[in-house]
Amino acid sequence: MIVVDDIKTLDQNDPLTSYKAQFALPDEVIYLDGNSLGALPKRVSERVEETTRQQWGQDLISSWNKHQWVTLPQRVGAKIARLIGANAEEVVCCDSISVNLFKLLAAAITFNGTPVRNRIVSSHDNFPTDLYIAQGLETLLGSERCQFVDVAEDELMHAIDDQTAVVMVTEVNFRSGKRLDIAALAQKAHQHGALILVDLAHSAGVMPIHLNQWRVDMAVGCTYKYLNGGPGAPAFLYVRSDLLGNLQQPVAGWFGHSNPFAFAADYTPDQGIKQFLAGTPSVISMAAVDASLELFSDLDMEQVRTKSMQLTQVFHELIEQTGLTKTLTLLSPLSANERGSQLSYAFDYAYELCQALIARGVVADFRAPNFIRFGFAPLYNSFDDVWKAVELVQQVIESKDYLQPRWAQRQTVT
Repeated sequence: MIVVDDIKTLDQNDPLTSYKAQFALPDEVIYLDGNSLGALPKRVSERVEETTRQQWGQDLISSWNKHQWVTLPQRVGAKIARLIGANAEEVVCCDSISVNLFKLLAAAITFNGTPVRNRIVSSHDNFPTDLYIAQGLETLLGSERCQFVDVAEDELMHAIDDQTAVVMVTEVNFRSGKRLDIAALAQKAHQHGALILVDLAHSAGVMPIHLNQWRVDMAVGCTYKYLNGGPGAPAFLYVRSDLLGNLQQPVAGWFGHSNPFAFAADYTPDQGIKQFLAGTPSVISMAAVDASLELFSDLDMEQVRTKSMQLTQVFHELIEQTGLTKTLTLLSPLSANERGSQLSYAFDYAYELCQALIARGVVADFRAPNFIRFGFAPLYNSFDDVWKAVELVQQVIESKDYLQPRWAQRQTVT
């Protein structure tokens, strides 16, 4: 049985405890939604202010050279590379996950140069934007050139065959938090001559990732969740070095040109990761990401993962201990090692419960049709946060406060 002294001991022994002070968190709020939008690092506010006031305001256009705005996508990408087990020259920060998926899926479909190998294989429960991009590409190219196949998540391995061009998966399922075995999927894809494309949206910044070791061909991810880059912050894109120069990037924008400032009429792609750039980078947003990544410069991702698993384990044990499993059905894997840094529970009134908790200062989120998610960010969530959050969950459920009509009013963003 977990008691309050156990919680105090866990917090006292936490090697990451000093990081919380580096975030601008509101008082009296327990923020368990870092898996949707990371909290604001104080240094990001400082960097954005300096970028706008001095670099843009005073140095104006000279900042493209003076402050190296022009190389931000590669420099930020190199910082991300360390966190995902890639080489610096294999990662670039640009655009959104959706746009980057389109680039990579289109490149993968044309990579083998034969209509026989034309399938994009994914799972029903992949994040919707991933599915939509694949569906859109099939519509654009026609099913003879591009056929999208989605199967149940546990059928992914069996769905990979010699007609598969690319396997598109997300390492951590956004609804359930289940973690896929990426190394095994990559091995199966390669056995059939296919490529693998991994979405790291719910894993980058919160667990060790080993793309090179796993022999992953391509990957995408966002920077506004556990990397704390801010709402709508640019995404990132990875391509294994031996594939660079052999893939055709479909969005032939000028920043992907081998010499963009030659202003040539004909497109000649860069042969490195820069070929996957398109338009002018979003400097202010990317400066925010760059500043946030400084938090990770000396972090041991194994320590981050250890605390992440402890936070989820303690939370669920407290849910069990308070008898709340009679109401909340765990959707996530029971083993902490088999899930990401979140717990999802099914409940008929999940939306209402979520709103009632937010009103009490516990910020979680809802996912259709009936799941409440609690996301744990080891850099700023404490074990005391977990203890207090479960107390409030118990209070709302036992009082049946979630049945109040005001909590059923659906907002645009859920």
